[in-house]
Amino acid sequence: MGFFSRLKKAVIKIKGKLIVSAILVLIIIVWAIAPFSVAVKDAMRNGTEKDPCDWEVLLEELAAGIIDPLAQLKKCVFEPEYMKGFFTVIRYFLVFYGLFVVVGIAKAFPTHEYEDIENGSSDWCEGGEQYKVLSKTKGMVLAEKNYLPVDKRGNVNVLIVRRFWSW
Repeated sequence: MGFFSRLKKAVIKIKGKLIVSAILVLIIIVWAIAPFSVAVKDAMRNGTEKDPCDWEVLLEELAAGIIDPLAQLKKCVFEPEYMKGFFTVIRYFLVFYGLFVVVGIAKAFPTHEYEDIENGSSDWCEGGEQYKVLSKTKGMVLAEKNYLPVDKRGNVNVLIVRRFWSW
C-alpha cells in the first residue's frame, strides 16, 4: 500500500473532523483574530514612547470587536493600515493550526493494509468452490453470502482461517 493511498484513506477517515476544523478556523478568524488585530493596531497608534501599547485602548477595542466582529473584519480586509497585521496573525495562526491537522491525519493513517476490510470474506476462492460445502442462502452465517448448512448429511467440518489482531 503506497503512501498516497494511505493518505487518502486517512483523510477520508477524518473528513468530518476536517470540515468541522475548517468551520472553526473561519469562526476564530472572524471572532478572535480580526478584533485582536484591530485592537493591537489602535493601541500601538495611541501608545507613547515610554509605553508603546496603550492597554486601555487595547481592551476597549477588543471588547468592542468581540461584540461587533464583522465591523472589525471589514476594517481588516478593506483598510490598508490594518491589513498587514491581520494577515500576519492569520499566517501564524494557520501554521500553528496546520500542525494540529497534520498530527490528526498522521494519527488516522491505517496501521496495515487490511484495515477496514471485511474479516471473513470468501474472496480467496474462485468460481463457487466454497459452495461444495457451504450454502448461499441459509444456515449458520460464516461470511457474507456464505452459510454453513445445518441440514446437510456427512462431513460439515469447516476450517476458518483468518488473522487475529490483539492490542
